[in-house]
Amino acid sequence: MNAEHDAAFWADAVAEAYAAAAKPPLTRDLVDQVRATLLEALVEPLEPGVRDDARAGKADRLNAALDGFEIELRAVVGPRVASLDETSGAVVMEHRSEAGQPLRAFGGQ
Repeated sequence: MNAEHDAAFWADAVAEAYAAAAKPPLTRDLVDQVRATLLEALVEPLEPGVRDDARAGKADRLNAALDGFEIELRAVVGPRVASLDETSGAVVMEHRSEAGQPLRAFGGQ
Protein backbone atom coordinates (compact mmCIF):
# COMPACT_ATOMS: atom_id res chain seq x y z
CA MET A 1 0.00 0.00 0.00
CA ASN A 2 1.29 3.45 -0.92
CA ALA A 3 2.27 5.32 2.27
CA GLU A 4 1.28 8.64 0.66
CA HIS A 5 -2.32 7.51 0.43
CA ASP A 6 -2.31 5.50 3.61
CA ALA A 7 -4.07 8.02 5.89
CA ALA A 8 -6.66 9.01 3.27
CA PHE A 9 -7.34 5.37 2.39
CA TRP A 10 -7.90 4.34 6.02
CA ALA A 11 -10.00 7.43 6.82
CA ASP A 12 -12.26 6.66 3.87
CA ALA A 13 -12.48 2.91 4.54
CA VAL A 14 -13.26 3.34 8.25
CA ALA A 15 -15.74 6.18 7.63
CA GLU A 16 -17.70 4.02 5.19
CA ALA A 17 -17.62 0.97 7.50
CA TYR A 18 -18.71 3.13 10.45
CA ALA A 19 -21.53 4.74 8.46
CA ALA A 20 -22.81 1.35 7.32
CA ALA A 21 -23.56 0.36 10.92
CA ALA A 22 -24.13 3.68 12.73
CA LYS A 23 -27.47 4.37 14.37
CA PRO A 24 -29.31 6.44 13.36
CA PRO A 25 -28.10 6.37 9.74
CA LEU A 26 -25.67 9.14 8.84
CA THR A 27 -26.31 11.75 6.19
CA ARG A 28 -23.66 12.15 3.49
CA ASP A 29 -22.53 15.38 5.22
CA LEU A 30 -22.00 13.49 8.49
CA VAL A 31 -20.07 10.73 6.70
CA ASP A 32 -17.83 13.44 5.23
CA GLN A 33 -17.41 14.90 8.73
CA VAL A 34 -16.43 11.49 10.12
CA ARG A 35 -13.95 11.03 7.26
CA ALA A 36 -12.35 14.43 7.96
CA THR A 37 -12.16 13.67 11.69
CA LEU A 38 -10.50 10.31 11.03
CA LEU A 39 -8.03 11.78 8.55
CA GLU A 40 -7.05 14.47 11.03
CA ALA A 41 -6.48 11.83 13.71
CA LEU A 42 -4.19 9.87 11.40
CA VAL A 43 -2.08 12.77 10.15
CA GLU A 44 -1.85 14.65 13.45
CA PRO A 45 1.71 14.37 14.72
CA LEU A 46 2.21 12.26 17.82
CA GLU A 47 3.34 13.93 21.00
CA PRO A 48 7.10 13.69 21.61
CA GLY A 49 8.10 10.34 23.10
CA VAL A 50 4.94 8.53 21.94
CA ARG A 51 5.59 5.58 19.64
CA ASP A 52 2.99 4.78 16.98
CA ASP A 53 2.55 1.05 16.44
CA ALA A 54 1.51 0.62 12.81
CA ARG A 55 -1.59 -1.46 13.58
CA ALA A 56 -2.71 -1.01 17.18
CA GLY A 57 -1.71 2.65 17.22
CA LYS A 58 -3.66 3.40 14.08
CA ALA A 59 -6.78 1.60 15.30
CA ASP A 60 -6.52 3.35 18.67
CA ARG A 61 -6.26 6.75 16.98
CA LEU A 62 -9.24 6.00 14.73
CA ASN A 63 -11.34 4.76 17.64
CA ALA A 64 -10.49 7.83 19.73
CA ALA A 65 -11.57 10.02 16.81
CA LEU A 66 -14.88 8.11 16.55
CA ASP A 67 -15.38 8.59 20.30
CA GLY A 68 -14.85 12.32 19.89
CA PHE A 69 -17.23 12.50 16.94
CA GLU A 70 -20.00 10.76 18.89
CA ILE A 71 -19.46 12.86 22.00
CA GLU A 72 -19.60 16.06 19.95
CA LEU A 73 -22.69 15.03 18.01
CA ARG A 74 -24.48 13.37 20.96
CA ALA A 75 -26.98 11.70 18.65
CA VAL A 76 -25.26 8.78 16.99
CA VAL A 77 -23.51 5.57 17.99
CA GLY A 78 -21.58 3.16 15.85
CA PRO A 79 -18.99 0.42 15.80
CA ARG A 80 -15.28 0.71 16.47
CA VAL A 81 -12.27 -0.58 14.58
CA ALA A 82 -11.46 -4.12 15.68
CA SER A 83 -8.64 -4.60 13.18
CA LEU A 84 -7.02 -3.22 10.06
CA ASP A 85 -5.40 -5.54 7.54
CA GLU A 86 -2.51 -3.60 6.02
CA THR A 87 -2.05 -6.17 3.24
CA SER A 88 -5.61 -6.40 1.93
CA GLY A 89 -6.88 -3.03 3.15
CA ALA A 90 -9.76 -4.70 4.98
CA VAL A 91 -11.40 -3.01 7.95
CA VAL A 92 -13.12 -5.10 10.62
CA MET A 93 -15.53 -3.20 12.82
CA GLU A 94 -17.25 -4.35 16.02
CA HIS A 95 -19.97 -2.87 18.15
CA ARG A 96 -19.11 -1.94 21.69
CA SER A 97 -21.54 -3.37 24.18
CA GLU A 98 -22.47 -3.63 27.79
CA ALA A 99 -24.27 -6.68 29.14
CA GLY A 100 -24.29 -8.17 25.66
CA GLN A 101 -26.43 -5.37 24.22
CA PRO A 102 -25.19 -2.82 21.66
CA LEU A 103 -24.82 0.71 22.95
CA ARG A 104 -27.56 3.09 21.86
CA ALA A 105 -27.49 6.72 20.87
CA PHE A 106 -29.32 9.27 23.01
CA GLY A 107 -28.06 8.38 26.45
CA GLY A 108 -26.25 5.05 26.18
CA GLN A 109 -27.95 2.05 27.77
